[in-house]
Amino acid sequence: MSELLDTIPDVDIDDNGKFKYILIHVFDAENDTVKTIVRGYLREFHAHIYEEVEEKILKDMAPRLETECIGGGFIEHKAADKKIKVYGRSMGFGKADHNVTVELLKKAYPDYEVITTNEE
Repeated sequence: MSELLDTIPDVDIDDNGKFKYILIHVFDAENDTVKTIVRGYLREFHAHIYEEVEEKILKDMAPRLETECIGGGFIEHKAADKKIKVYGRSMGFGKADHNVTVELLKKAYPDYEVITTNEE
């Protein structure tokens, strides 16, 4: 992995509630590497999350990085119960690979009791 990609957190989601999320590939062309990240926030559309994240990465990180949204869905985060539920799909980006999302969330929230996927 590139040092630049290592500075980008794998997961950034809202602390509580039901909200949209997306999976994004971030490419470092200089080192020919890619990192997958999860971003989930209470926004009206999945595209709003992507625009926000893309702008921040390109502004803060460097113009050599590129991003691609590879799907979306929904997250229900119950911090008090230490539970996260991943489900659904984005109308605009299609369904994210929830298994990838769950693995990244498990690393970010190792003390959570349950992190499940639901294909509803």
